[in-house]
Amino acid sequence: MLSPQAMTANITIHRVTAGDAPEVAVLVGELLDEIMGVMGLSAFNFSLDETTRRLREFIDREKYFVFVARSGDAGPVGFVTLYESYALYAEGTFGTLPEFYVRPAYRSQGVGRRLMDQVKAFGKSRAWTRLEVTTPPLPQYDKTLSFYERMGFAVTGGRKLKVAL
Repeated sequence: MLSPQAMTANITIHRVTAGDAPEVAVLVGELLDEIMGVMGLSAFNFSLDETTRRLREFIDREKYFVFVARSGDAGPVGFVTLYESYALYAEGTFGTLPEFYVRPAYRSQGVGRRLMDQVKAFGKSRAWTRLEVTTPPLPQYDKTLSFYERMGFAVTGGRKLKVAL
């Protein structure tokens, strides 16, 4: 078995094109399955085909920006998605991270940090004033919250709410 250092030594980060949508959609499914497993309820509807189609469309229209971490022949090991947002309270244009996932075998090995470094550089290149993220439910995801705090995020309060239209 490879050491953690060997597993992450050949990690590369790439901006995704629409052609990469199928493999990223698989990772989205893994992320949603993990969240629902921890929560113990079906909070998301997931279809691999629909997610792939939607992701291709979002990327083609430049509504979504996606970065994937790859490990040599092992293929994709993590990803992050971004979209551009606008708000007066944020003093202009900013980025929102709706999905961020690293496969369990690659966690705590620097993959998430490398993805976040790419996200921050991308945001700066677009003159975003900030990045925002909503964590999955706490306390089950305290480690996730700690990761974001180590990356410089600060808790601003509130909870994410939704209503179906």
